[in-house]
Amino acid sequence: MMFLSLKHLFSRKKQSLLILLGIVIGTAAYVAISGMMLGFQTKLMDQLVNNDAHIRISAREELLTAKALNSFSESSHVFWSIPPSGRKDAVKIEYPIGWFNKLDADPDVLSFVPQVNLNVIFNRVRVTQSGRLIGADPVKQEKMSNIKQYMIAGDFKDIGNSGNHLIIGKLLLEKLGARLSETVLISSGKGAPQPFKVVGIFETGSRIIDEGTAFSSLSDTQKLRGTPSEITDIAVKILDPNMAQEKAMIWKNTSNEKVLAWQESSASILSVFKTQNIVRNSMTISIIVVASFGIYNILSILVTQKKRDVAILRSMGFTPSDIIQLFFNQGLILGIIGGITGLILGGIISWLMSKIEIDPGRIGSSSGRMIISYDYLIYVKAFGIALGATVFSSILPARAAGKLEPMDIIRSGGQ
Repeated sequence: MMFLSLKHLFSRKKQSLLILLGIVIGTAAYVAISGMMLGFQTKLMDQLVNNDAHIRISAREELLTAKALNSFSESSHVFWSIPPSGRKDAVKIEYPIGWFNKLDADPDVLSFVPQVNLNVIFNRVRVTQSGRLIGADPVKQEKMSNIKQYMIAGDFKDIGNSGNHLIIGKLLLEKLGARLSETVLISSGKGAPQPFKVVGIFETGSRIIDEGTAFSSLSDTQKLRGTPSEITDIAVKILDPNMAQEKAMIWKNTSNEKVLAWQESSASILSVFKTQNIVRNSMTISIIVVASFGIYNILSILVTQKKRDVAILRSMGFTPSDIIQLFFNQGLILGIIGGITGLILGGIISWLMSKIEIDPGRIGSSSGRMIISYDYLIYVKAFGIALGATVFSSILPARAAGKLEPMDIIRSGGQ
């Protein structure tokens, strides 16, 4: 039966080649586009999930209101000519020791690091630049994030526990016109600017981080802020990043602090990923649907053209199920050959795209080239779509061929 199926396909070489071409293009397009989009998503997800906290615990900002201050007044009627405004107290985590004990006892927590996040002004000579200074223990910070792999000069541990040492983003350093081992003045708006020595440079590939972030030790940042014993954040890394939102909800219900999972802080980026996936799948499905209609139409024409051959086969003892199998095999053969060829072509296109140079600072690999995903699920899904489309579009023509009777073909004058 397989021999007859192949003979029928080769008897209409041009038609078979056109069907095959549609399947190959659809499969290759799915592999190449999915590899490009998923590669971009993988890189960005790595930066979202592993470069920062899975869950961030920060101080809840309490604002001054008339209602809050009235509770301290002995008078039952207080009237404000100008309503109070501002913060009720300093932004800090009120009872960090309690959080440390809780996180140490939680089996889902891999690591955590107390931090001071401070908005500062960096200054060198006449150049000033606003940014963020993160004070943390260097050993704990390396465990919590992937900052170590982005170091292009120095060692992250060089910031130590004191000494006003600074690890700074590459773009921020360039804006300041400074170099490694030079001194940068940092001001938090409280007191005189303090000198920090640049002992390391990092580059994550994210412009927002690289041009506006620097790291120092926890104690040095606390002194710059003027609060030697306070922390503003606790960055937490858990075993399963996908469970961060559920974990954050549990902690949020038992605390007054602000608890935020990475899914919440990156909601806009995750929505872009969903849109990309919809566009990618819609485009691929459109290509496969067009190829499927081509298979259906060509096999339907083939059934009509091969009525005489069907009559001869039926008179030789072939059953209707044999005839169905004959034409169904043709679609199956085209699907398998087209799918495999499409996977190979898609893999080659993906490899060629991975050689494309991209601008420094863009989302790319460490080698400065476009990131392409070679996840095996892309290839499994592409082959499944190609095979499924050809099998589905072969069923109706095959069933139509199986219903043909020899006498009906002779009466209708089938060729």
